[in-house]
Amino acid sequence: MTEPVSSWLHLDVIGSPGGSATTGREGGALNRRRSLSSFAIEHKSSPEYLDIAANTHGEEKGFFVLRALEQTRARRPHVVEIGPGGGAAVKFLASSLSEEHRGIAPVDLTLVEVPGVASSSLSRAMSEFNEVGNCELAHGFAQDLNKLLPRRADVVSASALVHEIYSYGGGYSGLQSLIRVLGSVIVPYGYFVYRDVYSVQGRNLHDRVMHTYDAPSWLRFIRMFTPNYLERGRHPYHNIHDQVMVRQNSCQVDMADLQVGTCAVISAPVGLFREIQRHYITFRDHVWRSGALGFTPVLDGELSMKWLDMRAGHKLVHYVLASTEWLPKKFQGMMDALSESNSEYRTVDGDVFDTCTDLALNSFLAAVEEGDDECSRVWDEWSAREGRETYACLTVDELLTEFAVHSTRSSSTRPTILIPSGGEDIVVRRRHYYNRYLTRKLSNPLWDAKQLVLFRNIPVSDSLALSEALACTRESFSNHNLARVYAALAHEGG
Repeated sequence: MTEPVSSWLHLDVIGSPGGSATTGREGGALNRRRSLSSFAIEHKSSPEYLDIAANTHGEEKGFFVLRALEQTRARRPHVVEIGPGGGAAVKFLASSLSEEHRGIAPVDLTLVEVPGVASSSLSRAMSEFNEVGNCELAHGFAQDLNKLLPRRADVVSASALVHEIYSYGGGYSGLQSLIRVLGSVIVPYGYFVYRDVYSVQGRNLHDRVMHTYDAPSWLRFIRMFTPNYLERGRHPYHNIHDQVMVRQNSCQVDMADLQVGTCAVISAPVGLFREIQRHYITFRDHVWRSGALGFTPVLDGELSMKWLDMRAGHKLVHYVLASTEWLPKKFQGMMDALSESNSEYRTVDGDVFDTCTDLALNSFLAAVEEGDDECSRVWDEWSAREGRETYACLTVDELLTEFAVHSTRSSSTRPTILIPSGGEDIVVRRRHYYNRYLTRKLSNPLWDAKQLVLFRNIPVSDSLALSEALACTRESFSNHNLARVYAALAHEGG
């Protein structure tokens, strides 16, 4: 699910894709207005989104922050979290730092959020953190990070930065600009903790593959989502070799003309299939939370982790019924017949719940196409918030390379490079529940996972530390990109 990282979306971009090149103050203001007009501020900053949907996985967000704090030698470490959302990571850090055995010095935590964005859950998390350290909230934009911080950071943390900036902050140019800013605000040998949606394994996102779809809910979603995404979203699939080819009944058809009841064979870049798959998952979560399907699962907290077999992704789902006018009663009757009830929740096998969800989603999407007000409102809300985003548009190889190359070009008087110190600083955490569902539903499922990277800001003059880091992470780079990293170091005199 997308994180609410809106504080870096107003970067000054020169010659961003799709527009004329602009320079100076006027150009920066123009690009900020463009970002504001395309970024779904209302939906991304709503209390319901920040306090609930974007307030999960605190341990995952804080995992590498704790490791960095254990390794830093700062007498009073300064940690910066960009886009804290509902404060899940803040709450996790507060709980972890209260454990005396960690031996970490008192921490100063600065949270950076876009002006006007606030959540009650973040306020509570800050209060908890202030019992073990000092926590302050700064409102501003990422390009002004060096002006917002009281001092340089020992650790900077962010989630979903790449795909948010790529989608709304100027594409690759915006990303490169922010990397240069990060290199200048982190102290030498400090850390940058990054977490995002996992891309694909060991491939170029433009590699063409062929996928088959036969589930009605997926076919209808592809028909509704994909043409709009390709036309209105910011994505890299513009090359002639990126064209989507769709066949049904041995005939080529347009994506917008997909027949829901007929198996479709689609040839496209693997990255586009990654987008379709990830957007379907986030859309499904959004409709669940809205209650529009007539049943709402418990997606957060202890009840969401009732596993029948965790490694297999098989769980017991707790849910409540919600009233809705459009959903055929047979779906609720089917769920009722297969569920057990207690005083507050109903429980059902996760595989059964997923099957019922797909049946209901197909009816929901049909109602959107027919103009139903309630269903259209839920669809439009999700589309405005996430329908144009490109999720994790960099593979691990590309991610490490972009941060390494462009961090050497920061404005710092002592050039540094952001690079993991060792292979253990690159972690992929699979989403077992989603992967079980995707494996059962799709012919060519792509892993659903999060990728976590702990970068260290190593001075380019420290040849020993750089050699060790490059040796330990060598397998994560392609030969071409490793050459780019060495060229950047050579340019800076490393």
